[in-house]
Amino acid sequence: MRPGPKGLARIAGALYLLVAVFTIFAGAVNAGVVEPGDAAATASGLRDSALLFRVGFVSELVGAVCFLATGLALYPLLRHAAPAAASAMVVVVAVSVAMQALNLVHQSAALTVATGQDHAGAFGPTGPNRLAALLTDMYQDGYLISQTFFGLWLLPLAYLVARSGYFPKAMGALLAVGAAGHLTDVFTRLLSPAAGAAVSPFAMAPAAVAEISFIVWLLVKAVRVPEPDTWAPEGQRSGPG
Repeated sequence: MRPGPKGLARIAGALYLLVAVFTIFAGAVNAGVVEPGDAAATASGLRDSALLFRVGFVSELVGAVCFLATGLALYPLLRHAAPAAASAMVVVVAVSVAMQALNLVHQSAALTVATGQDHAGAFGPTGPNRLAALLTDMYQDGYLISQTFFGLWLLPLAYLVARSGYFPKAMGALLAVGAAGHLTDVFTRLLSPAAGAAVSPFAMAPAAVAEISFIVWLLVKAVRVPEPDTWAPEGQRSGPG
């Protein structure tokens, strides 16, 4: 049986929560293993924590799958507000997930180089360490680029949330601010890594507040189900499809 708006909202909220949990765990593992600017320490961390690193790898992949599922769950919930915007939301999510999944190849390659016994002969005694560190740096840059789309998906989502009648309009505004925070973080870190590192906590704070608030609303409040004639666009008074 097809779930109603409240059911879809809670499914989306649960999936979005899983995205946060799996992604944060993967980020914590990566931060604990990789030592930026220190190839020897990074390679040593990969060798000593190979299993944990693999768990983090799988955790991020599962989080990406949950993110795609979140978009697919929100689409039937919100498409009545603006079908084109709902389609754009899913497309942006799909692009983000594809980039994130492909970027994980760098992590896999870094682990293979650091732990493989055959690479020292090919690259010299320190070559595998440097290559593993380069691959982890490429992963970090790839993740930052994919974050662009993780911010962009919040823009159509914010528009849909504001128009749907299911949520307070302030929630839509908050999500739009969150999108701006993600994009500010990405572009400042790409243009000036040092300045971006200083700006990042301030840029990401509103994004975190927006996304956590939306997750909590979906799980606790689900949606406000208005009367059929209160949310539909002018001239359209049928219920959600």
